[in-house]
Amino acid sequence: MTDAVLADQVRDTSLSDALGERYLAYAMSTIVSRSLPDVRDGLKPVHRRLLYAMRQLKLDPNSGFKKCARVVGDVIGKYHPHGDSSVYDAMVRLAQDFAVRYPLVEGQGNFGNIDGDNAAAMRYTEARLTAVAAALMDGLDEDAVDFRPTYDGTEEEPVVMPAAFPNLLANGASGIAVGMATSIPPHNVGEICGALLHLIAEPDCAIDALLVHIKGPDLPTGGVMVESAASIAESYRTGRGGFRLRARWEQEKLSHGLYQIVVTEIPYGIQKSKLIEKIAELMEAKKLPLLADIRDESAENVRVVLEPKNRSVDAEMVMEQLFRQTDLEIRIPLNMNLLDAQSVPRVMNLKEVLQAFLDHRHEVLQRRSRYRQGKIEARLEVLDGYLIAYLNLDEVIHIIRTEDEPKPKLMARFGLTDNQAEAILNMRLRSLRRLEEFEIKGEHDKLSAELAGLKTLLSDEKARWKAIAKQVKEINAQFGKDDALGRRRTTLGEAPDGVVVPIEAFIEKEDITVILSEKGWIRAVKGHADNADDFKFKEGDQLHIALHCSTIDKILLFASNGRFYTLGGDKLPRGRGHGEPLRLMVDLPNDAEIVRLSIYRPETRLLVASSGGKGFLIKSEEVLAQTRTGKQILNLGDGETAAFCLPTGTHDAVAVIGKNRKLLLFKLEEIPEMTRGRGVILQKYRDGGTADIKLFTLADGLSWALGDKTRTETNLTLWLGKRATVGRMPPTGFPRNNKF
Repeated sequence: MTDAVLADQVRDTSLSDALGERYLAYAMSTIVSRSLPDVRDGLKPVHRRLLYAMRQLKLDPNSGFKKCARVVGDVIGKYHPHGDSSVYDAMVRLAQDFAVRYPLVEGQGNFGNIDGDNAAAMRYTEARLTAVAAALMDGLDEDAVDFRPTYDGTEEEPVVMPAAFPNLLANGASGIAVGMATSIPPHNVGEICGALLHLIAEPDCAIDALLVHIKGPDLPTGGVMVESAASIAESYRTGRGGFRLRARWEQEKLSHGLYQIVVTEIPYGIQKSKLIEKIAELMEAKKLPLLADIRDESAENVRVVLEPKNRSVDAEMVMEQLFRQTDLEIRIPLNMNLLDAQSVPRVMNLKEVLQAFLDHRHEVLQRRSRYRQGKIEARLEVLDGYLIAYLNLDEVIHIIRTEDEPKPKLMARFGLTDNQAEAILNMRLRSLRRLEEFEIKGEHDKLSAELAGLKTLLSDEKARWKAIAKQVKEINAQFGKDDALGRRRTTLGEAPDGVVVPIEAFIEKEDITVILSEKGWIRAVKGHADNADDFKFKEGDQLHIALHCSTIDKILLFASNGRFYTLGGDKLPRGRGHGEPLRLMVDLPNDAEIVRLSIYRPETRLLVASSGGKGFLIKSEEVLAQTRTGKQILNLGDGETAAFCLPTGTHDAVAVIGKNRKLLLFKLEEIPEMTRGRGVILQKYRDGGTADIKLFTLADGLSWALGDKTRTETNLTLWLGKRATVGRMPPTGFPRNNKF
């Protein structure tokens, strides 16, 4: 080809247009020809080609098995030009009874297991079709569906299967295309047939009427679906949603009041070995403190044994903990994004999916009826010719014996068609028996009656829907029986009302002492240590605060900037070192210090106050911080710091002493309860601020420390007053440092 000719074929195109055009072609190919199933038969192209290739190899349910390598070879050689491993993987999945609710392939050999082990190589395994697959392809030879050329044009393949079996909902489907995906869990075929019959009887019914029959997914591996009825209905109404699925378990009693939990069914799509590994890892990390051991005692059936820590642990609590942290509870998505009869992808609701199946069956019934009508009419034409020949047997024989070209003579003499004359000429001599004539008359009458029925069927839509209903009932009778295959496996449970699992249940309880140094290093040591001399610090550092608590406690930190921070006792650094800087764990400014460490106690109140003598009461629940930035509670004026945080307990009075050495006592009820702010004036000062605050019970008197002793003053009349007053000098003997 010359350069000039080549130049004429070059066209200028922008890169974005060229990429867009090619990517769109790729996307459409992925959507239509690879990833999304057809709403009519529920199959992707690879599955459809697999089943058709096996049918061509005559691997029907009553025949022998053939090597999977032979099947895969035919599929990739004739119909599906892709990798053999992908085709074999698809074939293996169709044979796994834990992956497909109604297997389409019957395998012989190692086809994998629920632990996630792979199937043997295709040269070792054998397969044939199941009765379900046979029902899917029933009518392929009767012009039930269109055929198209294969990728190389040498053969033909069906565009869609006749699908007497409602495969899409029964076996489910999943796939990821470009910009869209589909996910449909398996359902029970008996329930699907019930919904189909209802839809045939009442085409205008609401989706809720169909949900009387279809209760929800029915997974191959069983389990318990714990989704509310309202949520299930909404998912089927919109075609999008999801279902919560839990493992099935039971409690087995042992001797001496002990028990063990046995998991007998695990959620759909979960590999048992990986599930057990995950639980073991959580136990190793001490995130399942209620569980002592896990064992896999599975044989053909699933049996995973869980041992609780002790007999007093509630089994419901153990399982609720496992449901929250492991795949013993999963969410099964529903996204009914499918190719409709025109190969257009769209999201359908339950009624649309069922109606599309029925419309397909209606078209298949018409095509098969017309095909059968044509066959009967052709046979009746031949039979009519035979009957004419029997009535004029001697003359027919004479013409055949004497004429060089008997065919035109027969056609002219008896008014026969070309087909009739050809059939007479091809008739064997043994067929000239009188008995054969009676058989032909009987066949003629039978076929004539059948032809009349077909014509009535094709002209009467109600009769056609009645015939479809009969077919649905036959499928229900064959596959929806109360046996191992047809019986519902997934129990429909109630949505959990919530077994409350406290956060402590996820943490192993252990007594610890929290140590905070003056330079802001924090750590936890095992046990309740009392001897401060045993605590080691970096050079130049020393103890600031020590707090006895446990790993299940929440630690409240009140800082001089008026913020509360929250740390979990189990999150504190452990070991023999000096701990970690507190500022790595919470966002504490460099100019702020920790005023107080305390254990969070629900339903209590705290008195928070600034160095300027202002404060308020606050509920402990209000100071819990969810993030490392803390929660601002006490707002401060210029030059003020947050200095006090005291639990009120059962006390009813407050003692405040200022740096001016004035003591004021007043009732606790005079301080308002707030959630945030500067608070109210506790004691009035001309200058200086608050030196110390103490909460006490008025009837017991006010106590303060004097060296190793404690002094208590019960006659407090001189110092009792109203909040926000000045107060008076403290009793004789009160400490000179103005501290209680």
